[in-house]
Amino acid sequence: MHPAPLFRESDPETLIARIRAYPLGLICVSGEVAPLVAHTPVLASLENGAPRLRFHLSAHNAVTRRLEAGAAALIVFTGPEAYISPDWYGPVPNQVPTWNYLSVEAEGMPVPADATAFLDDVSAHFEAQLLPKPPWTRAKMDPAAFEMMLRGIRAYELRPMRFEGISKLGQNKTSAARDGVIEGLSATAGGLAIAQEMRKLQG
Repeated sequence: MHPAPLFRESDPETLIARIRAYPLGLICVSGEVAPLVAHTPVLASLENGAPRLRFHLSAHNAVTRRLEAGAAALIVFTGPEAYISPDWYGPVPNQVPTWNYLSVEAEGMPVPADATAFLDDVSAHFEAQLLPKPPWTRAKMDPAAFEMMLRGIRAYELRPMRFEGISKLGQNKTSAARDGVIEGLSATAGGLAIAQEMRKLQG
């Protein structure tokens, strides 16, 4: 987490929307020798204003074994991001390169969840984004095959004790300098998404 309070984001609705736009989370746990991590898609929602995150892992994943032993988890999401050249600030001396980005961190104790319900929900959520393709459902699978695959996964739910993010968008620069960065980013293939976020900041 970036130490500067200027970049901190704590609005739950903003953070949930960010996860929904960039749902591939990095699940981090403490291992016996070194940190352990695993990538997985996460379903995010707000219930009575409180965040609820659901995910699944392979039953054979080392992260799963740590969660089953009662380890806490940190889930990290990275949204749009891009390198920022000092040249884009205009006539501002003594600047250095940096990186602008959006992120979310959710920390807490995952608890076991219903894997069948999660798989139905995750497929329904992401298949809806593929319309007009007819949605895939597990009804297309042989029930015995589905049950066999189900034994190989573990589903979890996390109600975070800490839920915050970073919106590093040049808030520590002048409006003119941010305009220069937006112009520079807009001319690069990978900078359009973060340039759009900076435009929102400019108003």
